[in-house]
Amino acid sequence: MATPVLFQTAHRRESTKERQRERPLYAAGLITGLTGLALVVHGFHPYAEDGGLYIAGVKRVLDPTLYASGPEFVLGHLRFSLFAPSVAWLVRASGMQLETVLLTLHLASIWAALGAAWLLAGRCFNSLRERTGAVTLLAVWLTLPIAGTSLMLMDPYVTARSFSTPLTLFALVGALDFLGSTRGGSRWKWGSFALSMAALAGAALAHPLMAAYGLACVLALAVSIPERLGTRIGVAAGLAVAALVTAAILQTGATPEHAAYRAVAMSRYYWFLSEWHWYELAGAIAPLAILGAVAWSARRETARRELALMGLTAGSTALLVAAVFAREGSATHLVARLQPMRVFQLIYIVMILFVGAALARYLGMRKLRWAAALVPLCAVMFLAERETFPASAHIELTETAGTRTNGWVQAFEWIRENTPKDAMFALDADYITRPGEDAQCFRAIAERSALPDYSKDGGEAAITPALTEEWKQGQEAQTGLSRKSDADRFAALAPKGVEWLVLEKSAITAFTCDYTNATVKVCRLPNSDSADGVRLSLKKQPPSPQQQALP
Repeated sequence: MATPVLFQTAHRRESTKERQRERPLYAAGLITGLTGLALVVHGFHPYAEDGGLYIAGVKRVLDPTLYASGPEFVLGHLRFSLFAPSVAWLVRASGMQLETVLLTLHLASIWAALGAAWLLAGRCFNSLRERTGAVTLLAVWLTLPIAGTSLMLMDPYVTARSFSTPLTLFALVGALDFLGSTRGGSRWKWGSFALSMAALAGAALAHPLMAAYGLACVLALAVSIPERLGTRIGVAAGLAVAALVTAAILQTGATPEHAAYRAVAMSRYYWFLSEWHWYELAGAIAPLAILGAVAWSARRETARRELALMGLTAGSTALLVAAVFAREGSATHLVARLQPMRVFQLIYIVMILFVGAALARYLGMRKLRWAAALVPLCAVMFLAERETFPASAHIELTETAGTRTNGWVQAFEWIRENTPKDAMFALDADYITRPGEDAQCFRAIAERSALPDYSKDGGEAAITPALTEEWKQGQEAQTGLSRKSDADRFAALAPKGVEWLVLEKSAITAFTCDYTNATVKVCRLPNSDSADGVRLSLKKQPPSPQQQALP
């Protein structure tokens, strides 16, 4: 009777080893499938929002003759990051079109982020089902807004954050492994420590600020080292005090701000907790409550407890620093510019992994339950994306360039193909928020210079005070551009070297308009030496003293 028992035991061991060998293949297949799901659910919009800002920088590296007028708002993203030079190198080395490289990088960044999340979940959950649930929910919620920070977990376009995010997650994996090896007298895993530091260094080359917050989270893992609760509370308090002291030193030593810059800073409402809506504040508090519950329930699960305490410490400290120093009435806004609440990107990811694992435990292995849970979640995220980009294709590829449904993009592409490369343009200051524009970036698509806009260029001026005056003048010249008279347009734009303007279709103008569609029209500003230009400039001349004296 002993032989069958021994045989069954050996068979179970062999089956277990086989399953362990298959797990990497299962993980690769799952992550690849979830990457495809993420693309279908969240779409791809390479020139929208911050994507357009970064890609304009890439195009400038590829062609230094672009954006000859006012290049400061394009070059800003090239100062501290290797993102644009790296993407430009890939375009040159591969011989592929920029849009193809961007889509490839977008998919690769999602795959890497989900892969790092899989490894992170593996440190917390032994169950394959729980790890699957954790990473699946992250893929479904990939474009979830992060409280009131004006960030998403990952963007539906390529930016420097597309690479800093997976790298900071890999840093957490290495830090967890190293921290675990320091307990119980085992050999310390210095290789894991080196992996963590190398990942943070790579993140810093892409996005220094997000890498700094990744480092803050790695340091916050130290809270879980002591076994005694009182000691852990002391370590957390020490880290919070260190953060407050650092913020105080930065704030005190900051250069005094002039009144014009304060107006720029106030336009970035998401810097200030006092300007957040109640649901945005709830979006900061709820993850901390969830992580607190996880830390309490996982007292014997070391890695789970460590990650939960990390999130609690980093999130609470960020809230404290933001509340004390990132205030509208502060003498300077250096700490506000650093946006300490951005650390919540990693906190959200950790929270979602815990929620996804809990969902998997609840759903079990029943496929109908999984479908009933995931289909509505995917539908909500898909519909939210369509509401954000209603006039654009869900997945914007080069093959669809000739069949664009977005009238603004159609005009920008016409400009790229039919106007001089050194032409200077003006658009409504808030064009990027106009209905149907879908936050598509003019410079990135049209490849032409333009006066600074309110939204995206305002963000660049907010973090680079030296651009304040140029940004302010651009706003004054372009505010209500489609509603102004031709004389007002000429008076505001001609001195700034503007030669072309993009107006809404309903705008009344006698200017020559070379292109018109159902949404906008592209018009020429008369030359100041032409008859029309002289006539328009005379209209704006103030009356002479003799004319003022007439009854």
